[in-house]
Amino acid sequence: MFRTIRPFAAYAIQDISCLGDRLIALDHTTGYLLQVNLKNDDTTILNPDRVGEFLDVTGFAVWEDKLWFTRDEDVYFCNLTDFTPQHFVSLPYTANGITVWESTVYVSCQKTGYIYIYDANKGNLITRFYTPGIGREHLTIKGEEIWVADDEEQTVFCLERATGEIKFSLLTPFENPTGLAFYHAPETDKEVLYVAYAYKECYVRDDPNSDPPQELDYRDRTFIHPLYFQYYPEGNYALSNGYLMEVSYVEELSQLEDVHLENLEWRIALPSETLRQKIREIYPIGRPFTEEIINGQRVAVFKFDKLTSKERHIFGWKALLEVYSIKYRLTPRDVEKLPELAPELQEKYLVDNDDLAMDTQIIRNAAKEAIGTETNLMRKIYKIRNFVYDKLSYGIKPHIDPPDVALQRGVGSCGEYLGILLALSRLNGIACRTVGRYKCPKNPEYQNVPLSPDFNHVWMEFYVPGFGWLPMESNPDDVVEGGPYPTRFFMGLSWYHVEIGKGISFENISSNSVLLNKEVVSIGDLALNHIRFTILSELPPS
Repeated sequence: MFRTIRPFAAYAIQDISCLGDRLIALDHTTGYLLQVNLKNDDTTILNPDRVGEFLDVTGFAVWEDKLWFTRDEDVYFCNLTDFTPQHFVSLPYTANGITVWESTVYVSCQKTGYIYIYDANKGNLITRFYTPGIGREHLTIKGEEIWVADDEEQTVFCLERATGEIKFSLLTPFENPTGLAFYHAPETDKEVLYVAYAYKECYVRDDPNSDPPQELDYRDRTFIHPLYFQYYPEGNYALSNGYLMEVSYVEELSQLEDVHLENLEWRIALPSETLRQKIREIYPIGRPFTEEIINGQRVAVFKFDKLTSKERHIFGWKALLEVYSIKYRLTPRDVEKLPELAPELQEKYLVDNDDLAMDTQIIRNAAKEAIGTETNLMRKIYKIRNFVYDKLSYGIKPHIDPPDVALQRGVGSCGEYLGILLALSRLNGIACRTVGRYKCPKNPEYQNVPLSPDFNHVWMEFYVPGFGWLPMESNPDDVVEGGPYPTRFFMGLSWYHVEIGKGISFENISSNSVLLNKEVVSIGDLALNHIRFTILSELPPS
């Protein structure tokens, strides 16, 4: 395991590069070119008398004795000894990332959506590739591959250097990646992909002159962290940085109503075993439970002979999990000739079995409008997602309305986004189901500290016949008004998504074998839930 690097006097690292056994970082707010010791963060300014030349630089790369960099629409190069810029070429819009391989220069431009390839000696344009994401992108090269970090997508893409085709992509453990470089560690003969990050962090600041003496403020966060990954071409997916964590879900009986129930069974779904989530251990909290398998999912069953308003109990489970980020890579071409959806999947996942309002005119019209004349499954589900993002804005509500009501209102929570996505997908013949329940707070540096999520969360999986279930987030990619929308969680999940009870009810109660719905008695009126995450350590996928 390689350590996180935190250069001194760095505010916003915009790009990184490796020169032999040295790591060089660029801080575009100060103009510093920083040489950083990977073992102890020892930091040296390489351009002490030329920092003004590198203010607001958007990307840089080193090849042999030359340093190449981008600023505004222009690309420059200079000697590593005197740092005197020489103009190379100009782009029509702001140039972002840059990398160099022998006599070829690669420059990315977010505005045009292209990576431009130039001859380093003549300055003429050789060709161009489409950029793989929608954000500002930074580049590096390893052999026959171009590696691209996209800040909006929270993703690193691996592209064929000859064609620009995407081989696979990796979700980064932190948001807003701003640079990447491969480093060969001579002492271990191992190669590691370092990724830089820069963003503003909200925090509570002590102010003795205020009453109360705390105020909300922002500070710069920037660091360089190793991105571990494993690509599985036979499964069309890649795993990246994972974490070993404890996850607990506990109910505390605290009735709001005078309720008396006989032979009560309280079922709580348990974490799922998946390609990205491994269960090391599960054990009960407070009271023992037995296990049931429902639609292939493990469920804990807590039994009470009777339950009265005077009784108090604590019960639930704790799990030790390995959870990794996963990103699938399937294209519309891969799903052109699909087998028929199995009848048992049609019966479960193409029907309205969860108050989806699939028989209402507004939802039926939306299902037609969302896909237009499209027939390809992958393009249909992608268009449905973008249609819902166009129609909804995110907002938290105390209860979930049916899809027709949420669609008319134009504002929805994650559960309402999900309901509309399920309804439109099923009406268009795409089998899909609910997944989720909770996300670990996105603070992987807070290890061995109990963390509590603010809300529960749900997302979905859609089924590709002949391949299997693929994940898709409900609302977190709806971050740009009117699009274009990132695809980081389209066929992908980050390490903080914890999968519990795929396609089944997360929690329900029955008395004398009769399932009790919320009109009879609400679980929320019977108990308080306690959810806790503790991140223990970081794990590379094996």
